Amino acid sequence: MKTSIATVSISGTLVEKLEAIAAAGFDGIEIFEQDFIAHDGPPREVGEMVRDHGLSIDLFQPFRDFEGLPGALRRKAFDRAEHKFDLMQDLGADLVLICSSCHPEALGGIDRAADDLAELGERAAKRGIRIGYEALAWGRHVNDHRDAWEIVRRAGHDQVGLILDSFHTLARKIDPDTIRQIPGDRIFYVQLADAPQIEMDLLYWSRHFRNMPGEGDLDCTGFMRAVMATGYDGPLSLEIFNDQFRGGNTRMLAEDGHRSILTLMDDVRRQEPELTFQMPPMPARVPAAGVGFVEFATRGDEAKMIEASLSACGFQFAGRHRNKDVTLWQQGGARVVLNRETTGYAASAWNARGSTVCDIGLEVASAEDALARAAALGAEPFSQGTGPGEIDIPAVRGLAGSILHFLDAGTAGVWEAEFDLVENRDAGVGIIGIDHIAQTMSYADMLNWTLFYTSILDTEKTPVIDVVDPNGLVKSQAISSPEGGLRITLNGADSHRTLAGRILSENFGAPLQHIAFRTDDMLATAAALFERGFETLPITQNYYADLAARFDLPKDVLADFERYNILYEEDAEGAFLQLYSADFVGGAFFEIVERRGGYRGYGAPNAPFRIAAQKRRLRPNSVPLK
Repeated sequence: MKTSIATVSISGTLVEKLEAIAAAGFDGIEIFEQDFIAHDGPPREVGEMVRDHGLSIDLFQPFRDFEGLPGALRRKAFDRAEHKFDLMQDLGADLVLICSSCHPEALGGIDRAADDLAELGERAAKRGIRIGYEALAWGRHVNDHRDAWEIVRRAGHDQVGLILDSFHTLARKIDPDTIRQIPGDRIFYVQLADAPQIEMDLLYWSRHFRNMPGEGDLDCTGFMRAVMATGYDGPLSLEIFNDQFRGGNTRMLAEDGHRSILTLMDDVRRQEPELTFQMPPMPARVPAAGVGFVEFATRGDEAKMIEASLSACGFQFAGRHRNKDVTLWQQGGARVVLNRETTGYAASAWNARGSTVCDIGLEVASAEDALARAAALGAEPFSQGTGPGEIDIPAVRGLAGSILHFLDAGTAGVWEAEFDLVENRDAGVGIIGIDHIAQTMSYADMLNWTLFYTSILDTEKTPVIDVVDPNGLVKSQAISSPEGGLRITLNGADSHRTLAGRILSENFGAPLQHIAFRTDDMLATAAALFERGFETLPITQNYYADLAARFDLPKDVLADFERYNILYEEDAEGAFLQLYSADFVGGAFFEIVERRGGYRGYGAPNAPFRIAAQKRRLRPNSVPLK
């Protein structure tokens, strides 16, 4: 299986793009004409530079507005094509993309278009060049791959074939199974792009909102199942137009793209086991049971602040590491680790950010399989030396350079092996585990980490929603296992004026914004917290007046909600109760939640009121930032 990517898909100069594409593991590129023109170097030099990176030029594109033109316009189109053929030969490219015409004077008619392509095929054959014809979703007369295939079929020329693009097919809601009727050897090239499901002009949607397969809502798997059923064995290439990607991290985008193709084709292979094509072996997505622990790198007074917050929240000291300055705090199934080490990874995290979450442990069905799949998909494995009696737990690099450990679910493992555990008889405040964790990043990185989690673990994603901050919008998307054991919310912030953006800018990209603990009885937990002196986030009286109008809640329950600063939301499946702590270090804070019935959300309608309350604490007597 040969992987390729259009140079337009990622940020940077042509040289930077080639370096990132090669490092990510791609085999070839589509050279986008704009990238070539912007580069200061002759065509032969560009071709040599591409090949020096171990890459091939699989496609030259785009050649626009060719077929169906009358008179002088038609003659000019062929002259333009000859000029591009000269350029392609200098580059060392043998396939050009002809996209269906959008020219206002283009004439319709399948036979007319077929005749034009047949004549172009004759000219191309003399140069050893092939013609790939693609139906643009917004083409003037041809906007459906079925019509494009009929034109190619009638052209009847060996040098003329079809190019398929998942966006152009799926955006128009064309059944991808219609591709199965096309002979695989007549498909010259396949391009891939996903996109969020948005009702808008097709051209604008395509030019600004495409993303990697698996990051959007289109059925790229169904598309590729149909393509591979034809017997196609050519390159699989990404062609992505995305505003965020244009300013994103070049290397990360390339790695993300390669991961997306491998994940997509692994899904195709598992859903169509009779298909045969080569790709790196990897285990299936690994079921995830939940968050096994969250670890803070911390020291001094800040460590004492975190301990005080944990204690007020009902956590108990549960053990000390036998070899390291590391302590375990626990309540129910929720574990928080405090690492005061002055060497190793936690120390470097503390040196960079101060007190911060440096490590997250995920409980999975097989830690070994999770690591193997993550490594096959390009994740960076992590390890550091182990001391006497310590377990080498599988791990990869996570968000913002943090560590993500994989723990075999249902085993005591590391805790009994490495810690001197103590027995606690304090029942705490009713916290039974970690409900979810919330991670904050830029919006471009949010797409990356959505794909990271969903490609490695057996998880599903919710649609992206807008969270209203008094000073901007934050994009939010939730990742969860089918049973809800693992829940992660990803928050994309592109403005430093939002609370999430401020946490990012002030903490150099801290990997975690807050931890949400779960209780089965919020009112009992809130009362116990009150007795312990736990400082909750104050919520306005206006919120509770509005709550009384929105929901049919008993007055005494509303009074308790207001007394304890509990937020409430419900939907057709159930209800959700939330309570927040004040922030303690680095803007991080705790949340405590109760889920009633089948509620699967995260109380998104309450987010603006929570954020406003947190901002009042940051600057209680100031006006909003300008």
